Amino acid sequence: MSPQRVFLLLTATRWFPVGLVVTVTTLLPIERGLTVGQTLTLASVMGLVVFALELPTGGTADAVGRRPMLIASAVVQVLAATTFLLAQSFWAFLVASGLMGMFRALDSGPLEAWFVDAVHAKHPGADVDRTLAHQGTVLGVSIALGALVSGGLIWWHPFAAWSALALPYAAYCVLAVVHLVMVVLLVREVRPRTVARGVALVEAVRPVGARARWGVALRSVTSAARQAPASIASGLRLARDNRVLRGLLLVEIFAAAAMVVFESLQPVRLAELLGGEAQAAAVMGPVASVGWGAFALGAALCGFASRRFGVARTAMAARVLNGLGAVWMGLAAGPVMLVVAYLVTYGLHGSSGPGYSALLHREARRDNRSTVLSMASMVGFASYAVVSPALGWVAQTASTPLAMVLGGAFSVLGVLCFLPALRAERERGRRAVDVVDDVPQDAAAA
Repeated sequence: MSPQRVFLLLTATRWFPVGLVVTVTTLLPIERGLTVGQTLTLASVMGLVVFALELPTGGTADAVGRRPMLIASAVVQVLAATTFLLAQSFWAFLVASGLMGMFRALDSGPLEAWFVDAVHAKHPGADVDRTLAHQGTVLGVSIALGALVSGGLIWWHPFAAWSALALPYAAYCVLAVVHLVMVVLLVREVRPRTVARGVALVEAVRPVGARARWGVALRSVTSAARQAPASIASGLRLARDNRVLRGLLLVEIFAAAAMVVFESLQPVRLAELLGGEAQAAAVMGPVASVGWGAFALGAALCGFASRRFGVARTAMAARVLNGLGAVWMGLAAGPVMLVVAYLVTYGLHGSSGPGYSALLHREARRDNRSTVLSMASMVGFASYAVVSPALGWVAQTASTPLAMVLGGAFSVLGVLCFLPALRAERERGRRAVDVVDDVPQDAAAA
């Protein structure tokens, strides 16, 4: 399979299971006795774990290779999903959140970095915003289908001894194993130089037996892993010296607030309006399905808009409108208007991702690409870890609508952090025009 097809297929197997539990993750702990504040604290713990592990895992992926990190992340996802399904207390959910944070840290970046490296191996420096837009579409459709199936499972509720909210998580556990198998079978990569030299040595000493070959291979991987600190340092130096990258990383601080609104507070608010968590979960299944369909449409439109208006302008507009949509969700009166605002906001969320990722890839290189993606994820999760319990406290002590309005308004401010990337894109366009103007007329005609 081509790298594009593998990239999109693994995106589907990664995110369809998430669609099964996207509305249950907040409601299941509440049903099992946790308060809203405790439930949003779980998201904070996950964010702190991601913050602590993002750079080490990103540097290791750059040094050792993307495939080992993808396999490790898929294994941890299985453990995290199983722990969450079986959890009955705050502390058990806390362990599950820690494992989920470990999974997200391992998972953020390696697949995308693997794909971009494969593209740049044939077309150095090529923009990948169109394929990333396609990935956003696949991601949205996958989660939409998963959410639709989740709502059906909750309505079906075939096992009276279980909560209706538990069955989607059981299906998530099974499909997480399927994703692990797909990663092992489909991902192939050119190994980093240190590992490749070790493998060549393994082949040279083949006559001494399999045990010796495994020993040499293990030492080669260990040697490559020692390069991880250098990859981390390279990424940090790039962030220090690159004003555009610094601005893009700061965008994540503000974007996380809107995500708390439409991912965590939306089901809580709907439960308040409908009178219970089970009722909200059953409704949120099809609603989230349509929402992720809107996400897929927004991601597809981003690909068209970025070619017409520029990647930076498209990303800026999508972020602003997404934040305003979160404010609208807080002001919506009644469950119907809340659902409408949610659908629009989620479509705008889909529009904001591909352009932002393409801007990040412009500033990264092969030797630090996973690290750059990890830094963006790290900042986002750190902000999520702070904003989530803060908005949870506002929702618990004042009102959920107020918390939603505050989160959306704060996220709009992040558009200012795109300004260095916008200036860099304009300069890039001017350089491209200058190159065309400098081409001799005969060469241009040819």
